[in-house]
Amino acid sequence: MLKLIQVLWPSFLVAALAEMVFFTVIDPKTLYLLGEPVDMSPIATYSIGFFGFWLVGAGSSLVTLFFQRGSGEINHLSASGMGSVSRP
Repeated sequence: MLKLIQVLWPSFLVAALAEMVFFTVIDPKTLYLLGEPVDMSPIATYSIGFFGFWLVGAGSSLVTLFFQRGSGEINHLSASGMGSVSRP
């Protein structure tokens, strides 16, 4: 549960900040998707943008959490039989 919080909470804050900055500069009525104007309400555009930014932030936090593993965690996985090579 702690790792889930360590991923989702910072990414939520980053998504909120990114959405504020992005939609301060860009009006949702002027957005285009695949050459066509986005035909959604501004609230729907804000919501989709927020969840998109949250997804990117969560991915970044997951990668950070993955690379923060210590040697003890990594070696414990291989010592438990997962991915270990049997030697005579």
